[in-house]
Parts: sequence; structure tokens; C-alpha cells
Amino acid sequence: MAVAIAAGQRAQEKTSAQRRDWLPGYLFISPAVLLFLVFVAAPLVAAFGLSLFHWDLLSTPEFAGLDNFRQLVTDGDTIQAVVNTLVFATASVITHIGFGMLLALGVHRTMTRGTKYFVRTAYFFPFLVSWAAVALIWKYVLDPTFGLATHYLSSIGLPTTNWLASPTWALPTLIVVDWWHTIGYTFIILLAGLQTVPAQLHEAARVDGANAWWRFWSVTLPVMSPTIFFATVITFIGAFQIFDPMLIMTNGGPDGATRSIVMYTYEKGFQSFEVGYAAALSLVLFVVIIIATGVQFRLSRRWVHQ
Repeated sequence: MAVAIAAGQRAQEKTSAQRRDWLPGYLFISPAVLLFLVFVAAPLVAAFGLSLFHWDLLSTPEFAGLDNFRQLVTDGDTIQAVVNTLVFATASVITHIGFGMLLALGVHRTMTRGTKYFVRTAYFFPFLVSWAAVALIWKYVLDPTFGLATHYLSSIGLPTTNWLASPTWALPTLIVVDWWHTIGYTFIILLAGLQTVPAQLHEAARVDGANAWWRFWSVTLPVMSPTIFFATVITFIGAFQIFDPMLIMTNGGPDGATRSIVMYTYEKGFQSFEVGYAAALSLVLFVVIIIATGVQFRLSRRWVHQ
């Protein structure tokens, strides 16, 4: 009996000691958990609750069930906004990873230390400027009457157009503006990943007779694959939430050709005051990003080498 009591006391003391050991850990993570609950979990639950109601911020909310989600399926503007956003995000990922890799390779291999510092600063600086300022600058540059692009294209005899008012060119123009603004971030990430490739691997491949292309394909890319994967995911998520240039430069036009899903959510929630429908749109945005990111992680098992 005494042995059993002693064993129970030792177990209780051990549990108390473990709790004392765990307490600092819980205290360290509590600020992050609190921020997550306040700024992520709570808004997500609130958005789901609002999506079940018809509400204009003034009258009494009316329970709508799944009506807002049924409307999403038949709303042509919603479908167009999702398609526009998917096209924008896909083009953004391709251009950022492609040109970002070319810039990183050029800076890493062919430039002196001082030149590298200057180029890194020059390409990263636009990323530090707010989207509102960038959008206003480019709206002026692309103005069909007195814009710099119109002036210089005309001076060398090339045709010009109203880039932001053309259903064909408006979205590609915004893709180019987004690339100019954010390529520095992707470039810095890829350059950092490029600098982690061991020189010994390149030397071994060179000794085996591999040319520059095969060294890049067989050594550089596999070693950099985690960095490329990270840049791809971050670029896609950021591009899928694009809003500022659409609002400032084109206001979603012409005829909805540049309206993103975030902008359409803003229009429904703060211009038409269809709060329930806007909440449903925000949930669609959340689900699409989760699914796309999950697919990226799933596919990464085939090409990312840890």
C-alpha cells in the first residue's frame, strides 16, 4: 500500500514538474495565438456568419441560409472576377519566377560586389513604395494624351493605344505594373537561394564534363527547389489578393476586364452594401487560395528536393 502511495506521489510530482516546464512555452506562444484568434480565426467565423444573412448595414439582418452561395454560381460578374484573378496570379507567378531567376543568375555570376549591391537595391526599392503611389505613377506614365509611354513610343514611330481602356491590353498592362513593383522581392529570395548552392557541387559537375546548362539543370535547380517553391507560393497568394492597381488605375474596367475577386468583394460590401454576399465572396477567395496552395504542396513532392 505504501509503495502504491509513494508511486502516486512521484507521478503527481512529475506531472507538476512537467507543467512548470511547459508554462514558459505556453507564455512564449500566447501572443502569436492571441493575434491569430483575434485577426484570423474571429474574422473568419464572423464572415461565415454574415454570409448566411442579407444585410445592408442599416436595416435588420435577414437570415438567408445558403442563398448568397447559390447566387455565386449564377453571378457572371463573380465568375469573371475569379477568372481575371486566376489569369493575373498565374501570369504573375510565371513572370516573377522566370525573370527573377534570370536576374538572380546575372547578379550572382557576372557582377562585382559593388555592382551587385547597386542592382539589388535598385530592383528592391520599388517594392518598398506603396501600391497607391505606384498605381498613380503608372497611370500617369500610361496616359494616352500626355503619358511618358505615349510620348516615347510616338517619337520612335511605334503605335500607341489607351492601354488601360483596352479590353485586350488592360489586364496585361496591370500584370506588367505588378511585375515592376514586386519583382524585387522575388529576385532577392531567389538570389539568396542561389547563394546557398555549394560551389563543390558545381566543381564536381564540371569535372564530370557537364556544361553550364547541365550544371544549372542538374545542380542549381534541385538545390534551389525549396526556395523556388516558397517564392511560387508567396507570389501566388499575393497576386490572388491584388486590389489597389485595379481600383486606382482601371476601376475594374473596361467592362470588368480587370476586376479582381477582392475588388468585387469591396464593391459588393462597401458600395452596394450587400454585406452577406461580400462575406460569401471573401469565403470563396479563402477557399480558392487554400485549394491552390494545397495543390502546390501536393505537386511539390515530385520536384522539391529537401
